Amino acid sequence: MIRKVVANAQEAAQGLQDDMTLMLGGFGLCGIPENSILAIRENGAKGLTCISNNAGVDDFGLGLLLQTRQIKKMISSYVGENDTFEKQMLSGELEVDLIPQGTLAERCRAAGAGIPAFYTPAGYGTEVAEGKEVRWFKGKPHILEHAFEADFAFVKAWKGDEAGNLIFKGTARNFNPLMAMAGKITVAEVEELVPAGELDPNQIHTPGIFVQRIFQGTNYEKRIEQRTVRPSA
Repeated sequence: MIRKVVANAQEAAQGLQDDMTLMLGGFGLCGIPENSILAIRENGAKGLTCISNNAGVDDFGLGLLLQTRQIKKMISSYVGENDTFEKQMLSGELEVDLIPQGTLAERCRAAGAGIPAFYTPAGYGTEVAEGKEVRWFKGKPHILEHAFEADFAFVKAWKGDEAGNLIFKGTARNFNPLMAMAGKITVAEVEELVPAGELDPNQIHTPGIFVQRIFQGTNYEKRIEQRTVRPSA
């Protein structure tokens, strides 16, 4: 059994350099790799391309890397909660590639499955399709989308073992399993790290074969972007 445990997020991010492409799991602020994002900020790498469903908020998640201007390009589906993102995009400082959410997920999955490209009807007739090959299937136009290539994938799981097997919890699963399969180096941070053999094999979502480094995270805030509650009775 290969033990993949590293001491902390800083050690897990070793080898991160300028101009690399990173995948970061999460949906909104749910299931984001909080510790890894802080380590990336501390690393100081610039000119990064970040593939993530969204860009966090101004003072949390990927918003922290926008503050330090470490991100050159964002590849995302939804970015409406981040004023810093908006300002940098409108000023031309930040390059942005907005793509349909299903396409984002499939480009991650395709990378992990070894599929170089695929056709999808999503985005045809919009700016998303500009410059892309179009083919017709069953009378419907489809555009060619390519699998992502990422130097690192940073994901967050609920439980993991020393061999890198991962279990995600509830909606925090989101993009994490897809991205875990797709990075050249996949870093998993977990809330609970256990010895190999303690996880029920039938409950494992991501096999350890896809994970190169794993560590137990600390001090999770698990913020909520928009908290909406009913008035008390």
